[in-house]
Amino acid sequence: MTGERPISDYGLLGDTRTAALVASDGAMDWLCVPRFDGEPLFGRLVGGPDAGTFRIGPARSATVLERRYRPHTATLETTWAVGGGRLCLTEAMVAEVSGRLLPTTLVVRRLSAEGAAVDAVVEFDPRLGVRHRRPRVQHRRQTLVCEWGALAVALDSTPSFRIEPGRPTPLTVRPGRPVTLVLAVAHREPIVHVEPTAAWDLLVADEARWRAWTAEIDERVPFREHVVRSLLTMRLLTYSPSGAPVAAPTTSLPEDPGGVRNWDYRYVWPRDASIGVSAFLSVGKADEAQGFLAWLLHASRLQRPRLPALLTLHGRRVPAERELPSWPGYLDSRPVRVGNAAAGQHQLDGYGWVIDAAWAFAQAGHRLHAETWRAVRGFADVVSRCWPEPDAGIWEVREPAQHVHSKLMGWLALDRALAIADTHPLPDGQRRRWQRSRDAIAAEVRTRGFDPTTGSYVRTYGSRDLDAALLVLPLLGIDRTGSPRIRGTIDAIGDRLSAGGPLLYRYPPGRDGLPGTEGAFLPCSFWLVQALARTGRRREAVELFEAMVDHASPLGLYAEEVDPATGAHLGNYPQTLTHAALVQAALAIRDAPVGDPGPV
Repeated sequence: MTGERPISDYGLLGDTRTAALVASDGAMDWLCVPRFDGEPLFGRLVGGPDAGTFRIGPARSATVLERRYRPHTATLETTWAVGGGRLCLTEAMVAEVSGRLLPTTLVVRRLSAEGAAVDAVVEFDPRLGVRHRRPRVQHRRQTLVCEWGALAVALDSTPSFRIEPGRPTPLTVRPGRPVTLVLAVAHREPIVHVEPTAAWDLLVADEARWRAWTAEIDERVPFREHVVRSLLTMRLLTYSPSGAPVAAPTTSLPEDPGGVRNWDYRYVWPRDASIGVSAFLSVGKADEAQGFLAWLLHASRLQRPRLPALLTLHGRRVPAERELPSWPGYLDSRPVRVGNAAAGQHQLDGYGWVIDAAWAFAQAGHRLHAETWRAVRGFADVVSRCWPEPDAGIWEVREPAQHVHSKLMGWLALDRALAIADTHPLPDGQRRRWQRSRDAIAAEVRTRGFDPTTGSYVRTYGSRDLDAALLVLPLLGIDRTGSPRIRGTIDAIGDRLSAGGPLLYRYPPGRDGLPGTEGAFLPCSFWLVQALARTGRRREAVELFEAMVDHASPLGLYAEEVDPATGAHLGNYPQTLTHAALVQAALAIRDAPVGDPGPV
């Protein structure tokens, strides 16, 4: 069965162009090339044994003594106890390759022993794409080269030893004599060979750059180590050539193990990305925010003024969703999907998140370029014209409805666009149209989106169901922060959507038209932290954040969901939205009213 180990067992390696997932036994079971949304080179995670893996680790059963990221870096260390010795695997991908003759993707993995010689093994079995294609293999002196037409990978080692794809290669690692392996990837370009010792030096230099990057993060941020790890994860999942963050580096990790809730998240949701922009801006990382806004300007040009729900890394239309019938799926969760059908949906809330990010960028002292402001004005015009229509909502349901959260985010889009217009040119007629639509949304939502019997805003007009996305209410300004309506909504969601402990369902389970169930949605808990902090309930916010920290993976990573009964991570992993929500929650605690100091 594919997926015998928990999702949370995997660590993330990344280079801001693609990413790998590595299990605690040293198996790299997921890596797409040459980009996040490329074909899997190692796909065992959801494709089964025939989809390939790259394992480096102990030759026999061993106990993991420690697994960690080196502080404030993207370098992963795994240490095993093996007989009378210890074996340590140190690994990373080199992020900074510009301006030098280096492959775009360079994976560096080093085994070292302590106390005694340790028997280890290398299993290198690359299988490219949907059909798990075996490579054409060449041995060029000490380098193993595997080719599939326009794609090639080269594996080098120091000390040199012969590796045959698909066959375990035993070796002995002796104290003071580490073994370093380097995997270089070339796509439509000559392959660049990097000597393993030089590659190790590149990894060490990359570590220094990550430490410098994280050192700029405010020392006063509560839960700083968790914030730093989340920001690092978000940066690793941002495609550096374009500035666009993927929702997650994986496809089809299930929300319901054994079920059909399996989606491809290797694309860019402007909504999720905008939440990340706000998180980066709040810690002074303006370059990341500026990069995304520049990408969005380029990416949306062909469909503007409409804002697509999601796009590829290069701003193109997402491929049509299709199923891979021969792939077994993680824990037999089928179908495995590539592409995403949500790309064609109308999601009104996305406009609110994007314009709010642009407003935050302007609030931070950065003037929007004329073309960026023109795009934002186009988005606001769409909202002003289309807000009465039903949409798929933030949760991408199959049947459009009058989602209250979507209306609120439409209000936010117009309110923030009007705020930007205070310092940017806007014709009076356009301003008046926006104001009329903004006020009409507010009036309608207060009348049709609120249930007086429960004292809470609801999921859709005429329903009594709740929606955890409504926890954004205290952030908007449509009502007084801490008003009875906002407090009532926060309390109702915390009570009626509770999944136990700090966990929340995003809406009543089973109310989305799909078979099966799902877990608690992790970003919602961090949104609750943010809502509590914003409404003066700092102590409760701190306690909830502390409880959520316990649901991180051993390496501080978060998936999309958690099984409330078992604590198992569910859905694609790690998820950018969850980490962005964590950062915003910590910042809300930092900025909470001092009247309720609470412990940190």
